[in-house]
Order: sequence, then structure tokens, then C-alpha cells
Amino acid sequence: MSVTEMPTANAGSVKPARLIQYFTALSVTMGALSFGTSIGFTSPAGPMMNETLSGEEEMMWFNSIINMGAMAGGPMGGLLINVVGRKGSMLGSVVLSLSAWLLIIFGRNFASLLSGRIIGGLFMGMTSLVVPTYIGEMASADIRGALGSGFQLMVVIGILYAYLFGAVINNWRVLAVVCAIPVAIYGVLAFFVKESPTYLLSKGKEKEAREALQALRGKEYNIESEFKMLRETQEALTRNQVTWRDLMQPHILKPVIICLVVMVFQQSSGVNAVLFNLGTIFKEAGVGLPENISAIVVGTVQVVATGIAAPLLDRAGRKILLTGSAAVMAISHFALGVFFYLKEEGEAPGWLPLTSLMVFIAAFSLGYGPIPWVLMGECFSLEVRAPASGLATLTNWSVSFIVTLAYDPMKVAMHEYGAFWFFGGVCTVSTLFCIFVVPETKGKTVQEISAYFGGPAVTQSQEKPANEERRTEVV
Repeated sequence: MSVTEMPTANAGSVKPARLIQYFTALSVTMGALSFGTSIGFTSPAGPMMNETLSGEEEMMWFNSIINMGAMAGGPMGGLLINVVGRKGSMLGSVVLSLSAWLLIIFGRNFASLLSGRIIGGLFMGMTSLVVPTYIGEMASADIRGALGSGFQLMVVIGILYAYLFGAVINNWRVLAVVCAIPVAIYGVLAFFVKESPTYLLSKGKEKEAREALQALRGKEYNIESEFKMLRETQEALTRNQVTWRDLMQPHILKPVIICLVVMVFQQSSGVNAVLFNLGTIFKEAGVGLPENISAIVVGTVQVVATGIAAPLLDRAGRKILLTGSAAVMAISHFALGVFFYLKEEGEAPGWLPLTSLMVFIAAFSLGYGPIPWVLMGECFSLEVRAPASGLATLTNWSVSFIVTLAYDPMKVAMHEYGAFWFFGGVCTVSTLFCIFVVPETKGKTVQEISAYFGGPAVTQSQEKPANEERRTEVV
């Protein structure tokens, strides 16, 4: 039988093998779990580091500086994935992360600890770009959404991992050793994964790309149709080189601005300021429960909420989840501010901080956690997706750095209740922005979304392929 007579990937009865894809996704999302341990580490470690870090200012920088590293790590990852490949970039990031943990484990002064956090931030920035890119390129269309949603889930599992071990380990250097273990596992697993077929095609390695795709889909699966599509997409991208000037077209600029504002609101909600300082917040609240146990409860809520967020996206829609998330986060912040205000005045209900933070983190995980990244994938047209996504990622980490760094000075200037009321006000404005500005993109093709913003009109011939593209590329 000739190649042209063979059943196509779409028409054949043989489905792509899933087990190898699940294992590959699990292997690379160990990087996301390692990412999460870096975020979660400071919450239990902070109270243990009083003798090492002199004063709140040094602790403030130790918490926040990792975001500055991530700001540089994103663009660095974007460059490296096209130079050394997706797999090479992942392995290189492992070296960075292990170096960062070694600096923290053996560091004897503030400079070495700060250097470790900056290098750890480079790992986080690279991982947040490289791993989702790799999963999107290696996964078959039928399970791409499920595998893609695993990245955020593994991040919050990593945060909970740090909280759990932080509750039973009373030495922050030992805790750093435990948090470095997932990185080592990630390095071993990533060494054995196949390189992305898309990257291999971009380098003209058609034979290697075909072999990698066949290995990922299983020996019985006919890859010809999918491989032809990959090759045609690569040729089209090569022909249609874009510049930053293309971002100035109104139908491109409008969704870019909306996505950037949503990214700003995501980090201005104070989520990382809360996660980096969860142990300290509960200690200052004096709620009765040990602060590490309270942090574990919140971390568990985050894992559960993130796990149920993915199926809700295509049922409830992006706009309603984003709006509801912002509104509930605002209420949670205001409630937490009320607690600290009453605590300064005298009596305050001890159940309120834990309840407020559980509700806050659940609301964030169901809406403002995943949806800004989903909107970025849906609203950016393919030809400008790379530069626009790079700009959005840089914006996200920049605002995270500013908010995390400013959290302690805000508490001093505005009292603890004032800081949480400020975050509540931001979430209130965010709610109004979602209601009046953010469009609903559920069920819409790339062309329909572009037309909504004033782009080229949708034609009947374009609609079906665009819909296929949206289903296969957007998580």
C-alpha cells in the first residue's frame, strides 16, 4: 500500500497512543512542580530565617527577588528554545535550579542567598515558557487540553509540597535540600524525553522530526496527515515573518492591551504576596492553629480548585469565571482587612483569616489563575503570538516583583488591614474591567475573535480550519 492509500490520522481507526504522552507530560511538568517549590519555600522558611536574615527588609528582598530573575528567564527561555531546542532548554534550566538551591543550602551571607533566589527565578521564567510550549507541540489534539492544564496543577502541588515538608522540618537549609529533590528528578526524566517534532522541523531535521512524532504517537498510528500539517505550518511561519510594528494594528493591539491589563490585575490581586508570606500572615493573625498547618489547608484548597478549573473553562466560559473570581477575591481581601482592623482594636473572630484565605485562593485558582494564560492563547493571532506572549509574560513577572517587594512597606505605611483593603480595591476595579471590557471567547474560532476586534472578516472556508486550530492549540 502506498503512502497516499494509507488511512489518514483523522480517518483511521487507530488512535494516538496516550500512555507515552502522559508519561512525557508528567516528566516535563516535574519542572512545574519544582517551580512551585520555589514559590512555596519562603512561607515555611521565612520564620526560620530570622537569625540568618537581619530584619524585614532583607526578608522582603529574599521573597521578591525571585520575580526579577523570572523576568529575565522568560525572554532567555524564548531565545534558547530556538537555539538549543525545547529539551536542551529544559536540561539547561535544571542546572540553573540546582545551582540556585546549592547557593541557598550552603549560603552563609545575604548576597549568596539573594543570588540563589535570582538564579532560581531564571529557572522559573524559563520553565513557565519552555514546558507549556513543549507540551503544546508534542501532545495530540485529543488530549492536548488535558495535558496542558497539568502545568498549573503541578505548580500548586509543588507549593503544597513545600508547605507539607515545612510543617515537619524545623531547619530551612534541610527544607531547601528537600525542595531541590524534584528538580533532580525533573532533570533525569527530561533527559529521556523526545525532542519536539516542531523544533526539529524548524531546523530542517525532517527524518528526526518524523521519528520523534512516531515515537510520541505509537508504532501503530499513521502520522502522515499530522506530519504534513506540521510541515505546512512551519513553512507558513517561515514565509510570514513579523515585527513589533505588526502589534500596532488595531485588531491586534486591542486584544494585546486587554491581555496585558488582565495580567496586571492577576498579579495586583496580591496572590504572590500572599503565597510567599502565608506562614507570616497566619503568625501575625494569631488564629490559634499553627501557621504551617493553616498554610497546608490553604495549599490543599489551591490544588483541589486548580484540578477542577480545567473542565469549567469550556462549560461556564472565560468571562463569567474571570468576573466571579475577581469579585470573590475582593470580598476575601476586604474580610481579611476587617479581621486585622478588629485585631488592632481589640477582639477579632479567629476563624476569619483562614476562611478568607481559603476562599481567596479557591477563587483565584478557578479564574484569575489560569484564564489570563488561556486568553493569551486565544486572543493573539498566530503570526504575532510569540512576541505578544513574550510581552505578556514579561509584564506578569514584572508586576509580581513590584507587588511582592512592596507588600512589607505597604503594611508599614497602611497597616496590615490597609494593605489587604488595597488589594480588595484592585480586585473590585478588576471585576468592573472584566464585566465591561473583557470579551467572551468560549467556543469562538481564532478568526471570529479577530473579527470581534476589527480584524479580517470570517469566511466559510476559513471557519472550520480555524476552529480546528483553536481546539488543538488553546488550553
